[in-house]
Amino acid sequence: MTTAVMSKDGEEKNIPVLGVRNQDCYVDSEFRYTLFTAYYSIIFILGFLSNTYVLWIFSRVYATKKLNEIKIFMVNLTTADLLFLVTLPMWIVYYHHKGDWIMPNFLCNIGGYLFFVNTYCSVAFLGVITYNRYQAVTKPITAAQSTTRRRGIYVTLAIWVLIAVPAIYFLVDDGITEEKINGRSFRRCFERYDTITGDIKPVLGFHVLICVCFFITFLVVLVCNAFIIRTLLSQPVQARKSAHVRQRALWLVCTVLAVFIICFVPHHILDLPWTLMVLKAWKINCQTQQLVNDLHQVTLLLLGANCVLDPVIYCFLTKKFRKHLSENLKNIKDSRKCSRQTTETGVEGMVPLENCIQNSIKP
Repeated sequence: MTTAVMSKDGEEKNIPVLGVRNQDCYVDSEFRYTLFTAYYSIIFILGFLSNTYVLWIFSRVYATKKLNEIKIFMVNLTTADLLFLVTLPMWIVYYHHKGDWIMPNFLCNIGGYLFFVNTYCSVAFLGVITYNRYQAVTKPITAAQSTTRRRGIYVTLAIWVLIAVPAIYFLVDDGITEEKINGRSFRRCFERYDTITGDIKPVLGFHVLICVCFFITFLVVLVCNAFIIRTLLSQPVQARKSAHVRQRALWLVCTVLAVFIICFVPHHILDLPWTLMVLKAWKINCQTQQLVNDLHQVTLLLLGANCVLDPVIYCFLTKKFRKHLSENLKNIKDSRKCSRQTTETGVEGMVPLENCIQNSIKP
């Protein structure tokens, strides 16, 4: 799957849509069929469980009307991840069938739409979360006195509108194209550009705009985190508690940067060269084309990892979230311990059952 599609279904159906045909070269990264199938299966299980658990904790710990700005951003980041995760079974089936879309066409449109929305809503929400922490660390009095809930709602609505509305293109475009390989017909989902009859300028302009917006956001994240680190390290450590808070804040900075650097930066560095190659605006030899296409597939793989890494960020953001998480883990551990002791003794009366019950009903 590619991050952007500007294809129109026409008579040129014999043009390869999976790989890149440039002069006499045909490039195809066949390793992705097995790799994406297994990888997306793991991401779906881990991501769906972790993000669902995050929303469950938020519903238990915080009342909806009491969510402040940072928590509103966190809930919406989790929502964006879940919207993408529910489409992963379709992509798993797609790659399992060697890139042949056997499902109804409209599901391809929904899958492409939510892939785009999740990617750039995640980037935007991570950016505003970072800026929020920058204000909290460098201007704590101003941040504490501001009406953050209303601002958080407005910023959240703006992010969804600015990303979800333009992405409607993926819902109305004909994302399915056909390709014949060795006599077999494949129905590809959002995997080609029309370089024969279509104008390549809108496609190139779209990718340039996306990359510029991303790197502006990434620059803001880098600058804010640099100020956060400098402020935290310049403050004198007067108590063990303050040292713990500072360490947690530094871990948050590292985690957010890790999500950007691992998941998003590689793809956006390679996106323009890959696009130029596909549009035949960058003439390179076949070996280099194969390398660029293979690396592009790997960066697409990394994009999906943010659904699993995002929940890690929440552990460093709110005290109640960590407390509730640690209590749940302790309850699970205590329940297993009671069960193991009961099994080992072979006599239920030998185990202080009231302790097990007490542990299991803790909030």
